[in-house]
Amino acid sequence: MSEVTLHEVRLLGVPMALHAAAQEHSAELMREMYLIAQQLHASGADGIAEHLPVRLVELVEALTGEFSGMTVAQDRQLEDAVASGVESIDLVYQIPAAAGAAAQHLGGMLDEADEYCRAGQHLLTLATPPQLLRYRQWYLGEFVRQLAGQPPTPWSEY
Repeated sequence: MSEVTLHEVRLLGVPMALHAAAQEHSAELMREMYLIAQQLHASGADGIAEHLPVRLVELVEALTGEFSGMTVAQDRQLEDAVASGVESIDLVYQIPAAAGAAAQHLGGMLDEADEYCRAGQHLLTLATPPQLLRYRQWYLGEFVRQLAGQPPTPWSEY
């Protein structure tokens, strides 16, 4: 079995208030998408499926499966920082190079989910507000940029 090479990604000055708001919005979207997925599975994917675009179903499955559990220790640091009222923190990730493409893919899927939110047909959750979208682009973009060899850009300089 070959060993995976890990690379360091540093997120500098993660703003906790924005992060908490982004997490809350994301959790709301994920809950709604999870409920849709559960309804599809419970109905044998024929009752509600005819009213949902196939791509939305794919988004639900990808967002709930592919990207969960990738950064457990850092997620805990973020939760602790939010709970303690810290203004900002620095995070260090040790991740495989493939995480850059995964972050880019995740950003694209979340952008696509925002389009479903804006359309108002299948999701009740509002699209990501501009300030949270900017934060998401920085956060995910740092993985893409740094894994491509670029230095970290602190949130304050983004």
